[in-house]
Amino acid sequence: MLDADFFRRWMTATAASVDREADRLTDLDSPIGDADHGSNLQRGFTAVRATLEKEGPGTPGAVLALAGRQLISTVGGASGPLYGTLLRRTGKALGDAAEVSDEQFAEALRTGVEAVRTLGGAAPGDKTMIDALVPAVDALGESFAAARDAARAGAEATTPLQARKGRASYLGERSVGHQDPGAASAALLIAALVEAAGE
Repeated sequence: MLDADFFRRWMTATAASVDREADRLTDLDSPIGDADHGSNLQRGFTAVRATLEKEGPGTPGAVLALAGRQLISTVGGASGPLYGTLLRRTGKALGDAAEVSDEQFAEALRTGVEAVRTLGGAAPGDKTMIDALVPAVDALGESFAAARDAARAGAEATTPLQARKGRASYLGERSVGHQDPGAASAALLIAALVEAAGE
């Protein structure tokens, strides 16, 4: 079973990962975006980590809801609302339970991903974070490691695609040949589950 401590570890591991990879995320964003994806997410997850240390919510749902609200209020651009929605809706789906099963978490995360799809209007193949999140959720029933591998593969598979959503879509064919920074950061979020579980 997964408790509030697990979800705090997940957010802390994500923050550390975003810290390490911020420059790479910004480099990915430079040719097809605003060159601020790494710095924006770094600011957001640093705030999430600080807030969770201070407030310490007692349930999995409350941890994710707080993290989501923090991202929405501190991250500029599209990634704040998208990541904030992902975590808030996942947290809401988990409800007030003190512990949740792997299966309950997988279902809740699927709800969160669907909310992101609705907000951004993106589908798999549009060269967005959805290309990493959908295969990750599909593989989550197997294991956290399988979800991590699926998310990474999904992110890498955005490189040859032409962007159909977001800022990169304005570039048309010039977006081809660049990995989507949102898919890359989504893969970091999913990979942090493995760290949180101590696998």
